[in-house]
Amino acid sequence: MYMGNSENAMRDYDSTWEDEVGYEDSTQFSTQWSWSAQRNIAAARDMQNYRRKCRNVYNGTDHDMEDEDVSLNLLFYQNKIPFNFDGMRIEDFHMNWFGNYERLEHVHCYIQWLFPIHEKGMNASCRLSSKAIKLFRRDEEMKKKLLVSYKLMLDFYGIQLVSEETGEVKRAVNWKERFANLNRNTHNNLRITRILKCLGLLGFQHYQEPLVHFFLVETLVRGTLPRVKQSVLDYFMFAVVDKSKRKELIKFALCYFEPKEEFVWCPRRIQIKFLKEVERAQKETEIPKVKKWNTG
Repeated sequence: MYMGNSENAMRDYDSTWEDEVGYEDSTQFSTQWSWSAQRNIAAARDMQNYRRKCRNVYNGTDHDMEDEDVSLNLLFYQNKIPFNFDGMRIEDFHMNWFGNYERLEHVHCYIQWLFPIHEKGMNASCRLSSKAIKLFRRDEEMKKKLLVSYKLMLDFYGIQLVSEETGEVKRAVNWKERFANLNRNTHNNLRITRILKCLGLLGFQHYQEPLVHFFLVETLVRGTLPRVKQSVLDYFMFAVVDKSKRKELIKFALCYFEPKEEFVWCPRRIQIKFLKEVERAQKETEIPKVKKWNTG
């Protein structure tokens, strides 16, 4: 749902720029967009709530659902119970579903088992309690299994994990076929958002930025994933918990987004400042040129 670009709403639902000087100055924050250029406030609210949850988990102040029983996802990743769709346990799932693209595309309930988060989905029993999140983050065996799940889904999307240490990714050999599937079936955008949220919650925060950067390149620079573009901008970028990395991703998006006057994912003041910095840098480097902002 798209709503008007309310300044107060953006301050409430997007903390990305709150540490910037002048952020609270509404005259500096004000925007003059075209009618079609409106921020998805529902998305901004959702991702802000998610990042707040992550911060509370990291600093130990999150006590939501502390008294709930250990979730089924935790037991699934501990290999104690099967995935309820076909009775497979986690290791069998990895072995039998890897590369089975038809099944991965058309079966919808598995994603909540593979990438558990704190939010309710189709299967409410798969919701992770705060206690379960803490247990998962401390268990190296479960985290190894989560990494296998991540590789399985990357392969489904035509992406290859280059480094388990850094999270760097690149196109897989079969990327053309898999990208075509992504463009046909946009429900995968929701799945990718869930995967990014799960990575941030369960100890793979450093994997978020490389994956989002990959999608920004493919959507804004190479133009190979046009039907993923809106989700990258509204959701994927704002799933990145690390604020400094999130800012750099937004600035990268600004460089390649056209038309510039319809870029609504950061305050205009930030855009003008950044584009001036890029313009100066272009005189000394080979950074691709971006459209000059009319500051008049």
